[in-house]
Amino acid sequence: MTGDPSTTLEATQTPVKRQGLITALVLLAAAGCILLLLLVLPAARSDPYTRRTLELSGSRENGGRLFRMNCAGCHGIAAQGLVGPSLHGVSQRRSDRQLIRQVVSGRTPPMPRFQPEPQAMADLLAHLHSLE
Repeated sequence: MTGDPSTTLEATQTPVKRQGLITALVLLAAAGCILLLLLVLPAARSDPYTRRTLELSGSRENGGRLFRMNCAGCHGIAAQGLVGPSLHGVSQRRSDRQLIRQVVSGRTPPMPRFQPEPQAMADLLAHLHSLE
């Protein structure tokens, strides 16, 4: 006798159950990500500070002064990176919203929180855009 038919049936059902569980977990994770995006992105877009900053036109010259006073100690006078990373090309790697969020929140230690007036932040963005 080659084997009990009930054992063979159980052996084929186990991979199917496992595959179904994996599929359900992947779908649940995807739904969670979509829900998070739907909740977080509108909140970020409606942030009055960010919205106001993005409406303004920034001055590279003023932004450069602001950078030298507040950022150069960690990022270097030429933004080449010291304690903080190099900021050359940062505006090509990060959106303006992401740059504002990084500056305001100081998300990655040891960067301090810093929230200049919207015009000053627009100036700083203009300076960051000029860094190649």
